Amino acid sequence: MRYESVTDAIGNTPLVRISSDVHGLQNIDLYAKMELLNPFGSVKDRAAWGMLREHVGDAQAEQQSIIELSSGNTAKALAILAGMHGLTFKSVTNRMKVPEVKDVLQLIGAEIEELPGQAECLDPTNTDDPLTRIHQEVSRDPAYLHTDQYYNSRNTRAHSDSTGPEIVADLDGTAPDHFIACIGTAGSSTGVAQVLRAARPDARVIGLVGQKSDFIPGIRNIDEVHEVGLFDPSTYNEIEAVSADEAIDGTLTLIRRCGILAGPTGGGAYFGAVRYLEKIDAQLASTGERHTAVFIVCDRVESYMSYFRSRRPDLFGDTVRRRVAATAEQIEQVSTLAPLNAQTWIKAEDPLIVDLRGSFAYSAAHIEGSINIPDQLFADLLQGGVPFPRQRPILLACPVGEQSAKYAAVLAGLGHPDARSLDGGIVAWRDAGAELVRD
Repeated sequence: MRYESVTDAIGNTPLVRISSDVHGLQNIDLYAKMELLNPFGSVKDRAAWGMLREHVGDAQAEQQSIIELSSGNTAKALAILAGMHGLTFKSVTNRMKVPEVKDVLQLIGAEIEELPGQAECLDPTNTDDPLTRIHQEVSRDPAYLHTDQYYNSRNTRAHSDSTGPEIVADLDGTAPDHFIACIGTAGSSTGVAQVLRAARPDARVIGLVGQKSDFIPGIRNIDEVHEVGLFDPSTYNEIEAVSADEAIDGTLTLIRRCGILAGPTGGGAYFGAVRYLEKIDAQLASTGERHTAVFIVCDRVESYMSYFRSRRPDLFGDTVRRRVAATAEQIEQVSTLAPLNAQTWIKAEDPLIVDLRGSFAYSAAHIEGSINIPDQLFADLLQGGVPFPRQRPILLACPVGEQSAKYAAVLAGLGHPDARSLDGGIVAWRDAGAELVRD
């Protein structure tokens, strides 16, 4: 087939059956919607072009720059589309956690601005969050075309106009009994759900989120998802959580058993789908019914090598290292210091202050005298035990105090006698009027 533009190749991705020899379901036909085969490599190609297409001419005439609060596939697709039309693109984020994604964006020509933020997902109702203020400013600035993926109805419409109808068409005009989708911006799950329920009111939609304090690229965790503007709980019959380890296991199954080079979002979708469908399969065994189910393979594995290596070094022939983790009970026992108390303690005890945020956020504003060790690097350091003198107290700081409490608990478990966490993180320190310095 021949196209006039690469944008004409967006969509119409295959629906591929997953063999029962792989998933073990006897009464359910499971299909993967292969969004990794879009020209820029992900399901976000649809949303990016859907949000941009009608505004390209005006943006060119006004010499606007495209801007989006994204650190992943949406940013990648928008950067490519902007370049194709002689426009520039800027990504604003505090979640640039996967180095390969940053490298790809820079190679494409995107400008990246990393900022501190209270949450890893934009919450426009929180006017104290730097990301919220940036969101408001760029929405008003005529120099930018802000695609606004968290609130733009065209994000959802891209999937109600194409992804959903494609699934129904490929299933001979019938919607599947079950649709299982990971929730990021909620655009794809919401748009597809609208179409499936219009064709089949009893179709069940299962939303998958990451476990609390867990990081799976492309999936919001159970705390973040309620901050997404397009998220509506009524879209989903059930919402279930998957862990990073489960997403990796699902990815390995798709790659090694199915020949599908899925990224961790697709792996999480597969694992969550099979876990949910196993319950349905057992019920169907006595009825003689047969069901169909669909999940989305959102993108490709190649951009996530460092993510897999940091969590499963054994996959790359590296020595298997002890996992850095703490239980909820251990985290609850951590000594936390509110900002005013922390200031007094710092003056009295001269602790080592470790800032766990990314380098850009640290450079923008940090506690005087602190050192910067981003959280993933800090986790690697802890593989070898306590990397600091045990006789010196330690104060850990992160954006809102969650990661610092976890690592303080790990340090305590490794034998450090006095590791504390800054309660509320750098955001609380700033809000208390405590001094921050900049590089």
